[in-house]
Amino acid sequence: MSDGHADRASFTAMTEGTAEDWQIISSHFVPFATQVGRRVLDHLKLLDGDFGGFPVDRLQHSLQTATRAHRDGRDEDYVVMALLHDIGDTLGSFNHPDIAAAILKPFMPEEYHWIAAQHGVFQGYYFFHYLGMDRDLRESFRGHPHFEACAEFCEKYDQAAFDPAYDSAPLQFFEPMVMRVMSAPRQSMYVK
Repeated sequence: MSDGHADRASFTAMTEGTAEDWQIISSHFVPFATQVGRRVLDHLKLLDGDFGGFPVDRLQHSLQTATRAHRDGRDEDYVVMALLHDIGDTLGSFNHPDIAAAILKPFMPEEYHWIAAQHGVFQGYYFFHYLGMDRDLRESFRGHPHFEACAEFCEKYDQAAFDPAYDSAPLQFFEPMVMRVMSAPRQSMYVK
C-alpha cells in the first residue's frame, strides 16, 4: 500500500485482489450500507418543488400517498413502498417504477416490490386514454397474484394523492420507518 492509504485495497484490477483487500472493502461496505435509508431520504427530497404540471409537487405526492396508506392502517413496509414509489422520477423519467423497485427490492416483501415495479402501467388506467394510449395496458397482468393489490394501491393511494389541501404527514414522520425498513435487507446477494 505504497500510496499511504492503509484503509484501501491495493489492487488496480479485481484479478489482482487478495483476501486482505476484500476484508478492507467489506469493512467499509457495512457502515456505508447501513446508511442507505438516509441516502434514499436525501434523494427523495429532490422531488420537492418539482411539480411537472401536477397540482402538487412530486414530494407532496409521495408524502400524500404514504400518509393515506398509513392512515388506512397499512404496515410499515407498505407505507415505505408508498412513500418511495415515485423516487425514480428524477433519474428515470421513462422508467421511474423500475428505479423505485430496484431500490426497494432488497427490503420489501415480493408483493410490495411488484406493486412498486408495476404501478406505472396500473396508474395509466387513469390517464393513458387522454394521451392516445391504451388505458387497459394493465390487463396484460390480469391473473397475476398481485394484480388486485397493485390496482388497489393505485386506486386508493396513488391516483388520489394530488390534493393540495390534503394534510399529509411531513417527511420527518416517515424517516424512522424508512431507516427501520432499510436497515437490513431481506434478500441480497451481498449479504449472507
